[in-house]
Amino acid sequence: MSVSEEHAVQPRETSIILPPPADPAPLGLAAFALTTFLLSAKNAGWMTHATGSAWLGYAFAYGGLAQLLAGMWEFRNRNVFGATAFGSYGAFWIGLGLYIQLVVNPAVAAIKPATAAATVSSINHDLGWILLAFFIFNTYMLILSSQANLAVFLVFLTLGITEIILSIGNFNAGAALLPTGTIKFGGYVGLLTAVVAWYTSFALVSRGMTGKLKLPVGAALIK
Repeated sequence: MSVSEEHAVQPRETSIILPPPADPAPLGLAAFALTTFLLSAKNAGWMTHATGSAWLGYAFAYGGLAQLLAGMWEFRNRNVFGATAFGSYGAFWIGLGLYIQLVVNPAVAAIKPATAAATVSSINHDLGWILLAFFIFNTYMLILSSQANLAVFLVFLTLGITEIILSIGNFNAGAALLPTGTIKFGGYVGLLTAVVAWYTSFALVSRGMTGKLKLPVGAALIK
């Protein structure tokens, strides 16, 4: 072995400590709240002078993509609850938007007087099944949210109520084109859900900033 090899300087391992990422939950909640508000306003019958489709673009861009990104960033935070919640509901909005574009719109465009009632009824039943499936998912997330904080628990509670009311409303809507009384009621509960989600986002943003304004989120129901 040569002298130069014997006395060669060995490289040292250096560790780089990255700062923790910001909390993506306020973004996910805000995206969920706005898209829920737009669709719920339609369901409640508020959009009488609008197309009623204002929610669709935001289902892809905000409630869908932005919320899905928040879910993926929650994986970076090792927050399995947040990742599952935001990832699932981001995909829900994207999936619902795709269902409207790929199934509902072509079916409506091809509708004929003889088959109109059956077509509309089948679409309403589709929506009933979709909402029922997400109500099942939301139920176990509601149980687990009781270990987070009261604000998050109330988001899942009001959302679950919205989903089951709208599921029942769509199953019972038959060939109705306009929102029935049950669907309108579900729309109002959905508006409440949006408000609760917006408040929770507001509170979490305030708690992620330096400053004196810190809005309460309430203690976890199960500790």
